[in-house]
Amino acid sequence: MKLVISKNAVMTGLQMVHGVVNVRPTLPVLSNVLLEAKENKLWMTTTDMEVTMRCAVETQITQTGATTLPARRLLSIIRELPTDNIEIEIDEKNAASITCGSAFFKINGLPDDEFPTVAKSEEGHSFTLDQKILKDMLQKTFYAASTDETRFILNGTLMSFKGNKLTLVATDGRRLALTENEVEFPKEAECEIIVPTKAVVELIRILKDEGSVKIHAGKNQASFEFDDVMLMTKLIEGIYPNFRQVIPAQCEQRIAVDREVLLTALKRVALLTSEKSSSIKLTFGKNKLKISASSPDVGEAHESMAIKYNAKEIQVAFNPEYIMEPLRNLVNDEIYVELTDELSPGVIKCDVPFIYVLMPMRIS
Repeated sequence: MKLVISKNAVMTGLQMVHGVVNVRPTLPVLSNVLLEAKENKLWMTTTDMEVTMRCAVETQITQTGATTLPARRLLSIIRELPTDNIEIEIDEKNAASITCGSAFFKINGLPDDEFPTVAKSEEGHSFTLDQKILKDMLQKTFYAASTDETRFILNGTLMSFKGNKLTLVATDGRRLALTENEVEFPKEAECEIIVPTKAVVELIRILKDEGSVKIHAGKNQASFEFDDVMLMTKLIEGIYPNFRQVIPAQCEQRIAVDREVLLTALKRVALLTSEKSSSIKLTFGKNKLKISASSPDVGEAHESMAIKYNAKEIQVAFNPEYIMEPLRNLVNDEIYVELTDELSPGVIKCDVPFIYVLMPMRIS
């Protein structure tokens, strides 16, 4: 295998696929990127046996072929090379000679036949969506998924294609994030899949702000394709819990709050929380929201911000990280906080189809 490729092209490809590679893989070849030179394109593939990423970049091929090279080491080498064309030549022992200007590297690889075979797409349903819309929906929900391996069904994001809507939901049992968008598809294509968080994080990283993405949902795996990029992932098997029943039908009070002002105030006050006292108290009084934290072993902090509110005073405590995460991932200037009392779930909404339900903490 022998080719000439620009630094920008090979960097683009490696940066696209390297995130899938585990730091401590179960097999040595899983540390590598599969390189296939054919039809004036260099195809790059990485996998951890659960998530597979594949993309192609333009190149000038002198000799076709395939090999696997250490993904992170190759990326580190390419990153440091001068901005110029790079010559890559692979010998019969899968050693790669990399030349760029006066710089030369030789790194050892493994045969391409040791690399796991990329699974073919299963039978299923296909949907087309704007990349920007899908990226935005994933960003608004993924952080609420559980990391508790004993609740495996919650270790991902539900994608529900029903009623000409795509609904995305993530929950860990203490909070829930939901967003919806209208998508046209035939009735017989209705389905639900649970996409693991690793695949969701990679999608958020690689999706662009323009162009469309084709989603293919099978029984055990799903793929997301755009341009010469494909992410394929195994799905979490099982039936997702009935998330609708945890969303309050109504709350007594609805208060408009400046998202950015609230987020920065929460960040400051949260500096005085500790493991023993990990809650922040929000007190909604007459035209004022007081945010406070008190920890016997650390100290206390409080800050106030102006709001439009004239109803009864409500005090409620939340985990600070849980209330800050939706604020970080929304872009709306104004959000709405819906509350009933200190024991009922709080709800965050905005002027787009988004709901965030958060269980309160006990006020000490």
